[in-house]
Amino acid sequence: MTAPGTRKVAVVGSGPSGFYAAEALLEAGAEVDVIERLPTPFGLVRFGVAPDHPKLKSVCQNFTQIAGHERFAFFGNVALGRDVTIDELRGFYDAVVIASGASADRKLGVPGEHLPGSWSATEFVSWYNGHPDFRNRTFDFSCEAAVILGHGNVAIDVCRILSKSVDELRRTDICAHALEALAESRIRDVHLVGRRGPAQAKWTAKELREIGMLAEADVVLDESDLALGATCEAELADPRGVTPAQSFKILRTFQGRPRERSKAVHLHFNLSPRVLEGAGRVERVLFDRCRLSGGPFSQVADPTGETVSLKAGAVFRSVGYKGVATDGVPFDGRSGTIPHERGRVMDGDAPADGLYVAGWIKRGPSGVIGVNRACSLETVETMLSDFADRPPSQAPGRDALRSALAARAVRPVDFTSWMRIDEAEVEAGAALGKPREKFTSVDKMLAAAFAGSGPVPQSCCA
Repeated sequence: MTAPGTRKVAVVGSGPSGFYAAEALLEAGAEVDVIERLPTPFGLVRFGVAPDHPKLKSVCQNFTQIAGHERFAFFGNVALGRDVTIDELRGFYDAVVIASGASADRKLGVPGEHLPGSWSATEFVSWYNGHPDFRNRTFDFSCEAAVILGHGNVAIDVCRILSKSVDELRRTDICAHALEALAESRIRDVHLVGRRGPAQAKWTAKELREIGMLAEADVVLDESDLALGATCEAELADPRGVTPAQSFKILRTFQGRPRERSKAVHLHFNLSPRVLEGAGRVERVLFDRCRLSGGPFSQVADPTGETVSLKAGAVFRSVGYKGVATDGVPFDGRSGTIPHERGRVMDGDAPADGLYVAGWIKRGPSGVIGVNRACSLETVETMLSDFADRPPSQAPGRDALRSALAARAVRPVDFTSWMRIDEAEVEAGAALGKPREKFTSVDKMLAAAFAGSGPVPQSCCA
């Protein structure tokens, strides 16, 4: 039983930033309801972390403990804007935290970007991780060469999935439809291409090191790319450049390796895509050779006039994620984020009363999973400061939400129902020698969630 006057907060989004915000609010004595469009929680931990990185998913055990708190409730299969509006939530709760992440992909802005054979890394990652929105995407792996545009961790994830053997992948929780398609892949050369140099690459040393440990692929690079100018040397010597410096040492170990395996990962630097070319589909990518100019940590890539062409029948654009606007919430379309001051949503120069933001939709798509904790803590601290000047809560909270959903015949998935989905997936995976076999349709998720407990509701995401 929640004590009278307890603050009631709705958190929209059940990824890391949403759960970290919930954790901090629970510790502060609030009642917290997490609202999620899909029947399954955990956001990009479930649908973004690579299947061959199971340790990164162990954070879900933490989130499950948070969900077990007596003042916590999960409302899965509830779509904001369809099943409940932001204005209704603001009326039901003392505060609403938008933690919806950054689900759209940024565009290259070059000709040919939308040719068949060109895909965003976002949709590829979501496809092999079993996101219901991307289950029916198709990818053509019949070519011999693929180009990945970008030098971040997501680009390396895509590189590994394309370069690993099916035997290596089948022991992970990669979805069956993806494993089946990748088993037919003819891709032998994967080109990982970045616009700037090795000192500016955004991957982590751990991710880069894994590329050198692939069982069936050698790493190939042009040693001239590792000849750094004075400004790049200064960046690597600066404490802010500790991660690129670690990565650069690993790149040095790739020098001079013979090509002995059936596949190869080619690392390219200082190449900026100019155009994707082909007769009806992608056949090659034309790049501008670049040189860097500017001071440390502000260098830009300037075309030299030289062009480089790489043949490829598949291109994966990994140039970042971007947030999507929520009806009724201020949004900066240029940055793809919600404008805020320390997590307090701003509508022009004025605070949007009772609205807060956390995670990638707050600061942009940056940082590993753990970075979201500090981001969410900042938001909660701001909220608690605002609460200090207000009288005790009179908000109806989850009772009002449940009544509104019931009136619309929306049956939410609570955390106990999610655990039934989880159990069914783990059981299906065990039969295949895998950690789990994910349900990739919302209808199947709902069937598992409500097995033996009455009629299965219609999917809000079908």
